[in-house]
Amino acid sequence: MIFSKDPIKRHQQIFNLIAPFYSALDLQVKKGFRKAIKQVIKEVDLKGKSILDLGTGPGAWAALFKENGAEKIHGIDFAKHMIKRAQKRYSPQIEFSLGDATNLNKFEDNSFDIVTASFMLHGFGRDYREKILLEMKRIARELIIINDYYGKTPLIAQILEYFEKSDYKNFKKTFCDELKEHFPKVKREKASWGTSVYFAYKNQDATSK
Repeated sequence: MIFSKDPIKRHQQIFNLIAPFYSALDLQVKKGFRKAIKQVIKEVDLKGKSILDLGTGPGAWAALFKENGAEKIHGIDFAKHMIKRAQKRYSPQIEFSLGDATNLNKFEDNSFDIVTASFMLHGFGRDYREKILLEMKRIARELIIINDYYGKTPLIAQILEYFEKSDYKNFKKTFCDELKEHFPKVKREKASWGTSVYFAYKNQDATSK
């Protein structure tokens, strides 16, 4: 298969291709995500919250919000095969649909308490990330939560990111500053080796759990 030179189309092709492998590794992926969700529930009470999960993949990250008390969850991904896997595993408890994270006009301003993304934003260049962050900020009532790389990246992940042609190296260096350009209150908490959870609040006076 020849991948597109366009970075967005290339990402769609790659993630549609690997969807079966992601789904097969769902339990293992969730195991890693559980370390991150522990940091989330230390910071935020998820009970009764509405959540929009961008780049939801096969749904493992969204499902952990459901397990920890979130009431309404909607997962978005631009890879149709990922959405099919997520629907098969987690519907109807979680709603899933195709969508472009830079253009989510079907959602009104402040329509979800929290907008989240896990291991998505590092894949794109800074300009594209900014478009996504602005949409996340528009839709979120309270804050956005990002689970992604920070610090030393495991070798296997480095290899995968090389083939994906992601921006993960620059992401690790600049992402906190990128968040601070758009949000008055930003926090980062270590989740596991090579990963962190980033919290960006819309209100400077927002209080954590």
